Order: sequence, then C-alpha cells, then structure tokens
Amino acid sequence: MYWLVGLITLSPVGTVVLGLFFEIWHKEPHTNPPRWLKGTIGANLAIFVLAEAGLLLVSIHDALAAVPATPATAQAPVGLGLGLALIGIGLPTAAATIAAAIAVAPVGAAALAVIAEKPEAFGRSLVYLGLAEGIAIYGLVVTILMLGKLG
Repeated sequence: MYWLVGLITLSPVGTVVLGLFFEIWHKEPHTNPPRWLKGTIGANLAIFVLAEAGLLLVSIHDALAAVPATPATAQAPVGLGLGLALIGIGLPTAAATIAAAIAVAPVGAAALAVIAEKPEAFGRSLVYLGLAEGIAIYGLVVTILMLGKLG
C-alpha cells in the first residue's frame, strides 16, 4: 500500500515540476507547447486517479473492519479508515481555500485599482472581497459539519 501512497505523491509533484520548468526555463513566450506536454500531464492525471482508486480499494477492508468504540473504551483506535476519513473531511476546506484564493486575486487587484481612482468606493469593494473570501468559510463550515458526523 505504501507504493500507492508514493505514486499518489509523485504524480502531482511531477506535474508541479513540469509546470515550474516551463515557467522558469522555457523562455519563448508565444510558442505552442511541445507535443508531448498534453500526454505527460494526462498520464500524470491518470496515474493520480488510478492510484487514488487503488488506495481506496486496498484500504476499504481496513475501514470496514475497524472496531467500533464502546463505552468501556472511551477512545477508538486510530486506524487507516479513520485516517482516510479525516483526510476526506479536510478536502472541502482545502478546495474551498484554493477557490477563494483564485477568486480573491482578481477581485483584490480590481478593488485596489478602483480605490486608487475613487476612494469613496472602498465600502463596495470591501463587500466584493468579502463575498469572494466567503467561499473559504463555506468549506470550513462543511468540514466542521462532517467532523460532527464522524464522532
């Protein structure tokens, strides 16, 4: 099972390294990317998805065979099933904060430009920034609700 975790880790790392290579060392700005780029990114994505599915299939037995907590044992043993459940619970917050960052970047830049020209638009631009940042709060609320269902 450790090789699946390693495969899941190496696939996004390979995609990031490839992106950094093309951002830093690839100096021709208006050329088409190499033909092998789509295949490489597609292969990384396929490996990631297949490794996730494999990890789920391998670990489903451990998750279903977990010993339920009894009143005599106040704390259930932490097994692979609980660990995967906690990772799954954290994913909404991670995705929501990434989405909020993507939303706040252009809204913040536009808000600064508007405030520089019309300072009285500060309140309105602050509302727009708050709406974009609210995406992260929704993810946090979903995570908290899921943690309540876990216990």
